[in-house]
Amino acid sequence: MTNSATLTSWLLNYLPDHVALPDRGAVDGGVRLEPVSGDAGFRSYYRVNTQPTLIAVNAPPETENNPDFVRKGLAFSQAGVHSPKIYAVDYRAGFLLLEDLGERVFLSELKENPRALVYPPGLETLLQIQRIPPLQRESSAQPIFADYSAEIFDREMQLFPQWFVEQLLGLSLQPDESALLQATFDTLSTSALSQPQVVVHRDFQIRNLLLLDNGGVGVIDYQDALIGPITYDLVSLLRDCYIHLSDAQIDHYLDDYLNRATAHYGEMSGGGLEPLPDSTKFRRDFDLMGLQRHIKVLGIFARLYLRDGKPSYLAELPLFIRYVLEVAERYSETQSFRHWFGERVLPELAQQDWYVNWETAGERE
Repeated sequence: MTNSATLTSWLLNYLPDHVALPDRGAVDGGVRLEPVSGDAGFRSYYRVNTQPTLIAVNAPPETENNPDFVRKGLAFSQAGVHSPKIYAVDYRAGFLLLEDLGERVFLSELKENPRALVYPPGLETLLQIQRIPPLQRESSAQPIFADYSAEIFDREMQLFPQWFVEQLLGLSLQPDESALLQATFDTLSTSALSQPQVVVHRDFQIRNLLLLDNGGVGVIDYQDALIGPITYDLVSLLRDCYIHLSDAQIDHYLDDYLNRATAHYGEMSGGGLEPLPDSTKFRRDFDLMGLQRHIKVLGIFARLYLRDGKPSYLAELPLFIRYVLEVAERYSETQSFRHWFGERVLPELAQQDWYVNWETAGERE
């Protein structure tokens, strides 16, 4: 049988009691699997035409950590975050059967109406995640959420010289250039690790958040969650690869977040966090966290194209280049990196057929 047929046969044995088949008289119950857009990993998602609909997932166990996905999903649900209910899982086959949270993705809502009120409920949902205690962290059991360590930060940023600079653009770095990049990476890691540490979704962006019929927010793709910097998910939400927000809009939402966080700060990460910085320091932390993330993403998206054959990610690079250059210009400790990027990298970008002017990347008409 094909993977689709195997998955269909499996899920028919695990349908929840409240779910009705489309055609009980048919051998397969009339079940059909409709592919839905997935993520950058190796998981495949299908909407099942039951009533109500479900999401079936083919997550190859050789590439996907499905036990980790289930443990984190349960931790999110126990904290009141509306992640999809997990109705069934087969770890050996790599199959999961999940609740369907619908199709009102934040990104779609914003494309239909640029003034759609998605960011305030997104911020409230983020605070729910940040109130999750670091479960089992002090016990001998393996923690649900590992620490976002300096080693992980550095490994992520090394994707930039390897995949974006050298492999995609074909540049050879000299020793002094490598030293400059490493000094910048160390600065960004230090800034990230000095922040209050909370549960971090790690891809808290508008394609992974959905408006629900009950007015709540659904959260998907949480499998990479860690304990990390308090500004990380804020950057994912407010500076993503789909919608460019102005500095005034970001200031507004950061103020909104800080007001909400102040009201719930004693509950966040199980309590005991260091005090929140003032708004000026928080904005700096946010910017430098974004610079780390966006440097990483330039490397990841280049790798997705070169290694995994996913050229659609190239179109997203100019907006991330804009984020990198605009933020690196603002702070003395990153201006050398900004100068290097302008002198060494920008001239090469003009030769790329996917490149558009970074200064207007992400602008909506």
